[in-house]
Amino acid sequence: MMLDKDSKVAAMENVPLFCRLSKGELRRIAQLADEVDLRAGKVLTKEGTRGREFFVLLEGTADVRSDTRLMPALGPGDFFGEIALVTDVPRTATVTTTSPVHALVITDRSFRELLRSSPAIQGKVLEAVAQRLSATL
Repeated sequence: MMLDKDSKVAAMENVPLFCRLSKGELRRIAQLADEVDLRAGKVLTKEGTRGREFFVLLEGTADVRSDTRLMPALGPGDFFGEIALVTDVPRTATVTTTSPVHALVITDRSFRELLRSSPAIQGKVLEAVAQRLSATL
């Protein structure tokens, strides 16, 4: 299954990190996203390790564990790893696929290059990060 550009944009619209972006800016983000198919049992993120990518699940399911606690499962439309796009903090959970998964993936490297080349997108993403951070304090 290959997504068209509009479907990739629609998947990105639900990500809080991108909530302030225009449709055109979301299109630029969506262009960075690669589609991947992953088998059941694949570890996508490991708690305590450095994150290098962000995922949006299109099909399939995944378990989330933090400090050995099982968190709510992820399914189509869910996303994780967005903090890895803007910081170097370790992963806060281990995410493992529980079925075959079709997902969008953006690497931190390509995202940071986009931020450097687009101060408008950078500013809006940083505003969203600040808003999320202030809501957790």
